[in-house]
Amino acid sequence: MSKSTIVITADLGHFRAYRVSRTPLGSAKLSLIEGYDSLEGHGKLGDKLSDQAGRFSRKDGLSKSKGYGEPHNIELEMEKRMIKLIARDIDTIIAKGPCDAWYFAAPAEINGRIVEQIGRDAKSRLDKSITVNLTGTKKSDIMGYFE
Repeated sequence: MSKSTIVITADLGHFRAYRVSRTPLGSAKLSLIEGYDSLEGHGKLGDKLSDQAGRFSRKDGLSKSKGYGEPHNIELEMEKRMIKLIARDIDTIIAKGPCDAWYFAAPAEINGRIVEQIGRDAKSRLDKSITVNLTGTKKSDIMGYFE
């Protein structure tokens, strides 16, 4: 039986999972099995939030200054949420199988954090992880990074 391999490429805005098959001549062919583009990973934070700082005046009668509220690290929280989502999606794809081994590519800033979040079963089948963003790379060029 031939080895069943999956290649997953991700960044905070894109996710692609491919099944690897071999042509009669032995070259790798990738077939998309799942892919999505996340709206949270794109655009400016101000465009995603419904309120802008200073847009509404305080109406407490004590001050006519603008209320900015407490400082929150919203961007970091959104990044953490996307990393958990990517790890969960990887676990689901690997569990669906068939998958004997899989390769993973993500930018250096998030690669290790995603791999940390992946479940034990999927992590045990991870054959190679590289810190390169391949989400915009042509399918025909992706396997060259892993072979």
